[in-house]
Amino acid sequence: MAMAIRISEELVGEAKKYSKIDHRSLTGQIEHWARIGKCSEENSDLTYSLIKEILVGIEELNQNEKTEYQFG
Repeated sequence: MAMAIRISEELVGEAKKYSKIDHRSLTGQIEHWARIGKCSEENSDLTYSLIKEILVGIEELNQNEKTEYQFG
């Protein structure tokens, strides 16, 4: 369900910059930041890099890109 919200012009400006760098829509960039922030609050001991890798792994599973993990 789509919903209109108000956010600061400063945040919109920053999101526009990063959305171009990361090839996301403006909405996609803000949603990405929200997901990262939510994960960070729920798992304060994890680094940004690890959170991003976890989210990539989840998306790969959702797209049926499953491979067996090789230890070592």
